[in-house]
Amino acid sequence: MTSDVWLPFRADEIDGLPEGLNYRFWNGDQEFPADPAECAFYVVPYMKAPAVSQRPMAEMASVRAVQTLSAGVDHVLPALKSLRPGVQLCNARGVHEASTGELTLALILASLRGIPGFVRGQDKEEWRSGFYPALADKTVLIVGYGSIGAAIEDRLAPFELERVVRVARSARTTERGRVHALTELPALLPDADVVVLSTPLTDATRGLVNADFLARMKDGALLVNVARGPVVDTKALLAELENGRITAALDVTDPEPLPQGHPLWHAPGVLISPHVGGPTSAFMPRAKRLLVAQLNRFSRAEPLKNVVLTTGA
Repeated sequence: MTSDVWLPFRADEIDGLPEGLNYRFWNGDQEFPADPAECAFYVVPYMKAPAVSQRPMAEMASVRAVQTLSAGVDHVLPALKSLRPGVQLCNARGVHEASTGELTLALILASLRGIPGFVRGQDKEEWRSGFYPALADKTVLIVGYGSIGAAIEDRLAPFELERVVRVARSARTTERGRVHALTELPALLPDADVVVLSTPLTDATRGLVNADFLARMKDGALLVNVARGPVVDTKALLAELENGRITAALDVTDPEPLPQGHPLWHAPGVLISPHVGGPTSAFMPRAKRLLVAQLNRFSRAEPLKNVVLTTGA
């Protein structure tokens, strides 16, 4: 049985990898490091285009596990149909929660407190004093209450909120309280001052934030997207931004990267960061710990963690 492992990091840069596996360094280069048909464990390169990540998968006849270094797996899903049954797809749960939670909080505070305007004012030597919204006493609605959604709530906890409302695919109860089902969103949106999107991109969430969703948001509400760009209908969002009814803070956009000349760049009330929720100094140590743990389990034929789906199941 083949023991090739394709890694986007050099094996000698990762302490604790198990012996007995053949480590091949591949980070999306044109040339493959070995025959893809011999790859048993494929670690998908991080922050590469979907076409790059998917390119070797059609030839991976022996692969038994595909490990992403992102929380989302939408960038490799189309290539799964080329794999044999029984291949496990694992995500990077535990890697991005801290960084994404930090950025979400930063986007909320910057947007509410007017930080982008202060920066522009500093450039023009203008003193832009006045009253600005606070996060205190606000209601925050988190759409997508997985590990990242929970990490976002962790960071919101000290800010004296009125309440946090949680929404996920299905209803459940957590230590912090009730999680509402996605079907309850229409009734929950009108009371939210801040709506945070941290949901995976699936058939159910693609275009979730459409004209109807946005129309249900209260006047003056803030939409924060740290999920995936296509969760939001960009045309519908632009219409609401241009009439000034809501504001937005976006770490992801559709299209992405946002091209020069796109109207979203200069829409009123929008703050845009270039998809930096995950790539921080916190990424590498957490990613390496995940790979060491997963590959040790793999070498001992133990169950893998973070399994999202199994092909053919």
